[in-house]
Amino acid sequence: MNDRAGQPAEASDLIDVHELVQAYFDRVPDVTNPAQRVAFGTSGHRGSSLDTAFNETHIAAITQAIVEYRASQGITGPLFIGKDTHGLSRPAETTALGVLVANGVEALVDEFDDWVPTPALSHAIIAYNAAGHDEQSDGIVITPSHNPPRDGGFKYNPPHGGPADSDATGWIANRANEIIEAGSGDVKWAEPSAVATYDYRGAYVDDLVNIIDMDAIAGAGIRIGADPLGGASVNYWQLIAERYHLDGADGRSSLTVVNPLVDPAWGFMTLDWDGKIRMDPSSPNAMASVVAKAGDFDILTGNDADADRHGIVTPDAGLMNPNHFLAVAIQYLYTHRPQWSQDAAIGKTLVSSSMIDRVAASLGRRLWEVPVGFKWFVPGLVDGSVAFGGEESAGASFLRLDGTAWTTDKDGILLALLASEIRAVTGKSPSQLYAELVAQFGDPAYERIDAAATKEQKARLGKLSGDDIAATELAGEQITAKLSHAPGNGAAIGGVKVTTENAWFAARPSGTEDVYKIYAESFLGPDHLKQVQAEAKSIVDAALQG
Repeated sequence: MNDRAGQPAEASDLIDVHELVQAYFDRVPDVTNPAQRVAFGTSGHRGSSLDTAFNETHIAAITQAIVEYRASQGITGPLFIGKDTHGLSRPAETTALGVLVANGVEALVDEFDDWVPTPALSHAIIAYNAAGHDEQSDGIVITPSHNPPRDGGFKYNPPHGGPADSDATGWIANRANEIIEAGSGDVKWAEPSAVATYDYRGAYVDDLVNIIDMDAIAGAGIRIGADPLGGASVNYWQLIAERYHLDGADGRSSLTVVNPLVDPAWGFMTLDWDGKIRMDPSSPNAMASVVAKAGDFDILTGNDADADRHGIVTPDAGLMNPNHFLAVAIQYLYTHRPQWSQDAAIGKTLVSSSMIDRVAASLGRRLWEVPVGFKWFVPGLVDGSVAFGGEESAGASFLRLDGTAWTTDKDGILLALLASEIRAVTGKSPSQLYAELVAQFGDPAYERIDAAATKEQKARLGKLSGDDIAATELAGEQITAKLSHAPGNGAAIGGVKVTTENAWFAARPSGTEDVYKIYAESFLGPDHLKQVQAEAKSIVDAALQG
């Protein structure tokens, strides 16, 4: 933990935005250097122009590869494209538009040149493809999500509206690197002078009545605060307040945009745990200035730069642990959405709290446990077999009131509004409702820690089987399962998960650092959790030694 974690950023913490943008255009990557190659993780290609990892050459090649990929898949409809507030997002959008226009692709930018949250773009794709057009649409979101201001990000969303799967991203990344290695001669580019537009903000905000009980929120007379953390949701929250008359008049609820500032250096943020500026609404340190205002509102929320994550702050508990809010959201939704199918499952990633398992059992609902990555929820959200999908990292989405798909990407605006609906309908804060779950099911202690690992060890961990775990006990309890594939869909988890009656741990290699991540939880208290963590490291280290 950095000594200044949770403290306001100082001038020395801020990036030089001009230098960042200039490096985007000036530096040319060497794709024989692994650090400068196009590489799609769970959320697209990310990097900094200052590291020659996110530059004009990269974005032009990636966009050309996307053009070729969508042609190979028979995707001929419009391509929705939007950007967040990071300093590299606008230049990347300009580059991408030039390539799309030159290739004859109809690209739809925001009608008001506004920033576009990830969920608004997913919503646009789904709405277009549900309207019965002869051709399908897809999209590009330009965002590194909650990453620091120096980073850029570039994501492709196919016609289902959610994150592309590894088959698509692998093909796109490989083709982009081929293009760059060959000198980028295959890239077509034209001045993007005339580009079609789409009202992302209006379409999304108008449709909220079909997924959230906006009347209940408006009539409850509660005080709502929304902090966009300098991100793409800033004008969406303002329009929500206007469209649904959340002005506090005549006993109606009020919605205040707590901080409407947009600054690509994010000089108004407090520093995250490691002393970096990071717009993570689930981090107590990054959210310190927001939490300080908790007493001024009945519900106070935060979103990251592309609004795919949420943070929920209540006056009685401060910032809620994301796992806690997911459990409350599930309990509420599955008892307040009568049109949802009784067969619709509850989706969770396997590193999310097992409090969700207990809630699911009490509701008589099937639990659908998948590997880390929101892309795994996409098929279930599309066909309605999964009504809610959530990740421990504060990302989730769920179905409309009528049980049809809303977004197939994470939606932080939606989950923040759900917190207000819960407060309006139940008269209790989400944290008070979580306390009731604790009284019913127990109080789990949950934490993620990192352990050192070489690249070779990380590669071995990613391929471990449950059979490679020799231990039969964990922290005094019999081991009940050793998993290398997710129970919900049978997909490889890229690591292992070990469970007992009252505890579990999961170990996965980091994609960016020489560490592996240990997620652990115990219903027997914090001391037992520490024992689980210590033994988990020993168990994994023994397996890595072979």
